[in-house]
Amino acid sequence: MTIREDLETREHQILAPQAAKSAASRGRLRPETEDPIRPAFQHDRDRVIHCKAFRRLKHKTQVFFAPTGDHYRTRLTHTLEVSQIARSIAKVLRLNEELTEAIALGHDLGHTPFGHAGERVLQTLVPGGFEHYEQSLRIVDVLENDGQGLNLTWEVRDGIARHSKGKHGVPVGADPAHRASTIEGQIARVADIIAYVNHDIDDAVRAGLLRPEDLPRPRTDVLGRTSSERIGTMVTDVVMRTLEAGLSEVRMSDHVLTATVGLRSFLFEAVYENEVATAEFKKAAGILGGLWEKVREQPAEFLDRKVLDEEGLDAAARDFVAGMTDRYAVSLYEQLFIPKPWVSVNPQGFTV
Repeated sequence: MTIREDLETREHQILAPQAAKSAASRGRLRPETEDPIRPAFQHDRDRVIHCKAFRRLKHKTQVFFAPTGDHYRTRLTHTLEVSQIARSIAKVLRLNEELTEAIALGHDLGHTPFGHAGERVLQTLVPGGFEHYEQSLRIVDVLENDGQGLNLTWEVRDGIARHSKGKHGVPVGADPAHRASTIEGQIARVADIIAYVNHDIDDAVRAGLLRPEDLPRPRTDVLGRTSSERIGTMVTDVVMRTLEAGLSEVRMSDHVLTATVGLRSFLFEAVYENEVATAEFKKAAGILGGLWEKVREQPAEFLDRKVLDEEGLDAAARDFVAGMTDRYAVSLYEQLFIPKPWVSVNPQGFTV
């Protein structure tokens, strides 16, 4: 018996019957010899962490564009907080922590530069629209590893593809067609809103857009006055209600769910769509629109030849623009559109 097989046996002994088991995975897009040490979901988690798209998250916006303060969240630190919350829930419920973590770490790989403002721009530019969760799946299936993809298991891919809720979607209780097939994937979905509702309040207070007393009292009376209290309330409620449901699906009580979704609605009005906070994002339309046109004019210089040949100009331009970090998009825009001062050279070779 290999070390991996021993660990797979241990999963059956320790994890809840409803937990996803590595040895029972529905498989990968392409068959491969499994690692002798790591079970499949642990291997997937490692592949996500080591991929280039994951590293780029450190320079992609969460809420505030290119914040100068050291303590504002980026898309990467958001992802890490989602992963921590999701794994904490999975551990208590005796579910597969590695699967939960792999989904959480991969759920936002396809986010555009400039946060949700950038996503809205690409939705208008890309024929057929754009959704970051679809792009996340494309990254792990196609774009990473020099066009070979990460070849992740079906369970991880399913969780990544079904994590998104949008402005009005609910974190739990979605119909089966719109929720992850595994209980671990459903945990990653609810951990996402638990993380961002709380850390975005923290960042908004740090930025001076909110004061703690501005938060709606009917929501904080239920969830708590501090970020730590609110996270504790939400996580405890998810654990207790999911246990009561026999681990058939992830659940929240009605009053906690209502308060959580209400707090998210408040954040959309006060922060995400606040004119002060989004002033710089209005420039994203010009930047991404300009880059979209320029790279399509010069595809050989910027775009992936394989994608161009196999899927066409629109797909190649979408992959290139969506994959940019905020600072790369700004830098490339300056390079392509901002005139540089002329520097002449005199006969003696000195610049003047």
